[in-house]
Amino acid sequence: MLKVLTFVGVNAIVVVGLALLFGFAGQVSLGHAAFFGVGAYASAFLTGTLGVPWLGAVALAVVLACVVGWAVAVPSLRLKGHYLAMATLGFNEIMSVVFVEARAVTGGNDGLGNIPFPSIGPLELRSPTALCVLVWAVALAVALAARNITLSRPGRAMRALHATEPGALAVGIDVAAVKVRVFALSAGLAGLAGALYAHAVGFISPSSFGLDFSILLMAAVVLGGRESLLGPLAAMTAFTLLPYSGALLPGIPRAVAETIQDWVPDLVGLTVVLTLIVRARGASLRFATRKQAEAGEDS
Repeated sequence: MLKVLTFVGVNAIVVVGLALLFGFAGQVSLGHAAFFGVGAYASAFLTGTLGVPWLGAVALAVVLACVVGWAVAVPSLRLKGHYLAMATLGFNEIMSVVFVEARAVTGGNDGLGNIPFPSIGPLELRSPTALCVLVWAVALAVALAARNITLSRPGRAMRALHATEPGALAVGIDVAAVKVRVFALSAGLAGLAGALYAHAVGFISPSSFGLDFSILLMAAVVLGGRESLLGPLAAMTAFTLLPYSGALLPGIPRAVAETIQDWVPDLVGLTVVLTLIVRARGASLRFATRKQAEAGEDS
């Protein structure tokens, strides 16, 4: 049970970052599993191979994830909606190949094991309880910090960008800077979660950082609602717990629990596709209505 709660906390950190990026700033990303993997592999390699202290390794992993996020955001500034989604999806697939081929760092398909436990000075956090408390302490701190951001001037800039990019430009908001900063911040939070995940489980492999995880994160933010942190957190918690429904609810028949596990990825993907279609139709309807109104004024 503690292991499952630890996973919930890790996923909460990632989804908070994506909620800022997509839910508040309106920037689509199907590449967050890759940022998650960058943080995981970086921290695992720094501590396990180079002997860097845990706190320093996690900090460097977060910085690296931020830099990678910045590197993805800058060339994508002119992309929006589905085009941005495809660009970040492509990035996720490229990183999936990198995670397999960079064997000296990642271990390839065999994975990377014997990852050290988190340690602060002489204190090493080995027990499941200590790991769970650590992850949730970080998750709560991240959630509170994200809430403060949404209520601050940067948060208002993100909302303005999401509502209408031309309008944001008209009121003097540096749209390009907002996009790049929120993308880097969101990637950094994914990297932080990845680092915590690596040290909590002790073994990582490329299969943990595939497109299915990116889609799961997007679905949580989509279902959680626009400009919300609690909604995506609740949705991601449900998605994380569903595969363990048989263990968490002993009364559920095994066949039902296995069916839930098999269908979760398909239902999540369908949710994202339907939501994007509905949003696209809504945007088209608003555009057509505006054109009709302008035509009426001209006549």
